[in-house]
Amino acid sequence: MRGEGPNFGGFSGLELDKDGLSFTAITDRGFFIKGKISRNENGRITGISQTAPEGLRTDKGNPLPRFFNDSEGLAIAEDGQNYVSFEAKHRVQTYATLGQPSKNLPKHPDFDRMQVNSSLEAIAVDPQGTLFMLPERSGDTENFPVYELRRGADQWLKRFSIPRRGPYLPVGADIGPDGKLYLLERHLAGILGFTSRVRRFDLGPAGPQNEVELLRSGLGVHDNLEGIAVWRDDQEQIRLTMISDDNFQFFQVSEIVEYVVSNAP
Repeated sequence: MRGEGPNFGGFSGLELDKDGLSFTAITDRGFFIKGKISRNENGRITGISQTAPEGLRTDKGNPLPRFFNDSEGLAIAEDGQNYVSFEAKHRVQTYATLGQPSKNLPKHPDFDRMQVNSSLEAIAVDPQGTLFMLPERSGDTENFPVYELRRGADQWLKRFSIPRRGPYLPVGADIGPDGKLYLLERHLAGILGFTSRVRRFDLGPAGPQNEVELLRSGLGVHDNLEGIAVWRDDQEQIRLTMISDDNFQFFQVSEIVEYVVSNAP
């Protein structure tokens, strides 16, 4: 992906339309873009175009001030409502239309105790409008708690967790068209670069179950993948589309990468 201006980059959240041809992405400086994806006859991405970055707004309609603009996760519900999770000032804001005034969702008591730069990274919404959210960090050895906010509720629930496996940390999530939870995780191995992992879970009354690892990329294969969108193509294949955060560094890249899920249990 290529763009101009100081606000292009730092992509942290991604959603695709059901046809896989249009997307919305947010940055970790409180901006968003909308774009189009060109594909060949096999569905492979051949080109990307996007709008100029536009700022997210507060509930008063003002630009997000410094320390309140670290937007990390994006989830778009079936009714078009946009949910954005934030670090630093840990919270979730909802937008009927991105770029317009927001509404603040209730907070769980845990939010204010989270690390400044490692909190509400991964957010997803199911077809019933229930939000699921995971923090990037949960201590050194603890499992990752899953926060759940049902449509119309005024309190987040913390009923279950996702097991920690190795050094990977949650950075993105989506509910696929199959109703399963897909969790994007990453690990930074110093100068060797990033490795990414995607795990899939069934969502049931007892929480995430039947864990399957779908993807583990080699070190340096991709940049810092942080946002994930899961969709089904016209061949009925599940696709994982992910976007990278270049941290606004010249030696990193903004990229969209895509995998087809095949022969998965």
